[in-house]
Amino acid sequence: MSVRAIRGAIDVSCNTVEAISDATKRLLLAMCEANNLDPGAIISIFFTMTVDLTAVFPAAAARALGWTDIPLLDAQELEVGGGMPRVIRVLMHVESDRPRAGIQHVYLDGALALRPDLTRGV
Repeated sequence: MSVRAIRGAIDVSCNTVEAISDATKRLLLAMCEANNLDPGAIISIFFTMTVDLTAVFPAAAARALGWTDIPLLDAQELEVGGGMPRVIRVLMHVESDRPRAGIQHVYLDGALALRPDLTRGV
């Protein structure tokens, strides 16, 4: 087993608890599905949100999935001119037998435009 990092991002329709929570859950589950990953293999998750998302911490959505024993950290994304608004980004550290090149990064909806080089058709 090796430690691997999986990237992901999703844009959120609006700054509400429901929209942020739903988007976060959808992204986390898609990251697990794309990598055939059991949540027990997750070491830690680092979340960032753009400055226009303030209604709730994305880590709360992970806890709502039952992921209560995984270290989670929330932070604010750097505000850079021209950056995409209302985005949640994830860096998930996992134990995996997959080679680094076999990791499937997941960018959903409008966030696909952030890293088309990493998405490989997700």
